[in-house]
Amino acid sequence: MNKTALITGAAKRIGKAITTALHADGYDVIIHYHHSCDDAHALADMLNTIRPNSAKTLQAGLDVVNSSDELDAFKEQVLSCFGRLDVLVHNASSFYATPLDGTHEMMMAHWDDLMLTNAKAPLLLTHAFAQELKQNQGSIISLLDIHADAKPFVGYPIYNMAKAAHRMMVQSLALELAPDIRINGVAPGVNIFPDDDQNPELNSQTQATLTDSVPLKQIGTPEDIAAAVVFMANSRYITGQILAVDGGRGLTLKGG
Repeated sequence: MNKTALITGAAKRIGKAITTALHADGYDVIIHYHHSCDDAHALADMLNTIRPNSAKTLQAGLDVVNSSDELDAFKEQVLSCFGRLDVLVHNASSFYATPLDGTHEMMMAHWDDLMLTNAKAPLLLTHAFAQELKQNQGSIISLLDIHADAKPFVGYPIYNMAKAAHRMMVQSLALELAPDIRINGVAPGVNIFPDDDQNPELNSQTQATLTDSVPLKQIGTPEDIAAAVVFMANSRYITGQILAVDGGRGLTLKGG
């Protein structure tokens, strides 16, 4: 029986690249998605053409973690796909600016969303699948951010806080879950820009400035992140570590 990986937010962009790379490495994959139904099914069809019955899709919002009953049902759906789980990849997340001149109501809504997707859901999903992962001596890989390590991204305070919490989750749970489960993080830098209709503050001039700030003078690709995730999934003697995949960008950032 092949090992199985669940990737949250797996239908597009970095999630799609991670899913494709794990599949190429021999994993059966569970493609979790929220709204990207067509993309998820297209990806599953492509992967199943390569290796029949090796990819399945699963729809759910990350707010499923707010209800024990809904989370239990989600867990049953995951385990019914292939009968096991060996790798859990926390990829799905929200990312947008949260300027401090917003209303109280807006700040609260952003707090709830960004903390849910970037910190709360990863913790509670890990808790839900811990027993299964322990049984299979599995691993967890979290998608983080180089700005979460005392180098905040200006204009994104809530996102920075949420990713910092997620980073500490990785380091804390590496101790809590050892020796049976390994947990590591992959921290992108300027690796992929948001879709054109999102984050308008990241205009073409800003993108060019960010690209020029990378020592390697290019942005990374989703495949660069995916390769790091596969490496972490297969590295039996690494836990509690954060691998920056950023072209050296982290070296140029001012930190506390």
